[in-house]
Amino acid sequence: MPSAPPELHALLEPVVRGLGYELWGVEFDPRQRHPILRVYIEHPEGISVADCERVSHQLSSLLDVEDPIRGAYTLEVSSPGMDRPLFTEDQLRRYRGRVVQVRTGEKLGDRRRFKGRLLGCEEGHLRLVEDAGTVEIPLDAVARVRLVPEFEQTSSGTETP
Repeated sequence: MPSAPPELHALLEPVVRGLGYELWGVEFDPRQRHPILRVYIEHPEGISVADCERVSHQLSSLLDVEDPIRGAYTLEVSSPGMDRPLFTEDQLRRYRGRVVQVRTGEKLGDRRRFKGRLLGCEEGHLRLVEDAGTVEIPLDAVARVRLVPEFEQTSSGTETP
């Protein structure tokens, strides 16, 4: 599953929780030319720009003192959004029945990208129903999972989430 090193998550989580938010997930890839530390926060009442600024300020101070990342990087704090990335097995279970996009690190058969309705996450695999049938993907092969927003057509012809 996608994520940052567990030590980084463990460093950030108490600060985010202490500010009243859930640490939804953390992404960091030091191999990028301009690395970005992405921190996703969640709250039952939603996330505002002010929330992101508040968390960013606190995390920036912590990261300056603890210095867990070598070299230059950009800190980005945001809501996971409607097309939220899923980081944990618990999050996968929470969104069972929803449409997701899955990208694997290496090809499974002849594919790296999958899209289907999430049936579940059990015994180290996630299961999807695609148009062609059911697919099982080992969790250790997963590079990224994202929700696909689904919209319903209203009687007036507009779409709603």
